[in-house]
Amino acid sequence: MLNYGAVDRVFQALGDSTRRAIVERLSQGSMSVSDLAKPLDITLAAVVQHLQVLEESGLVRTEKVGRVRSCHIQPQGLRVAEDWISARRSLWERRFDRLGELLDGPESPTPSPRKKGSS
Repeated sequence: MLNYGAVDRVFQALGDSTRRAIVERLSQGSMSVSDLAKPLDITLAAVVQHLQVLEESGLVRTEKVGRVRSCHIQPQGLRVAEDWISARRSLWERRFDRLGELLDGPESPTPSPRKKGSS
């Protein structure tokens, strides 16, 4: 059974283009917060705020080693969205399959014309 609170958090987090860009970059490998911030046209503090949302949603994990905070993608966070989408796709595929079966099913026989005088 899906945890709809987790689903909501993941989609809310991915609803922002900056956070999607962060997830894209982290999909290529772990990196520091300052490296993540370089190509983005926002402050380091704003990047940290976006990372907090991504951490709360379960999409990203950060850890501090010495003075460097490293960020890592959390595949199970993406799995929440994948499971939700997969369930919807499966439901609609079953519905389309049933519709196809109805449309391809046997045609109803045409009643034969009655002969005059027969009842």
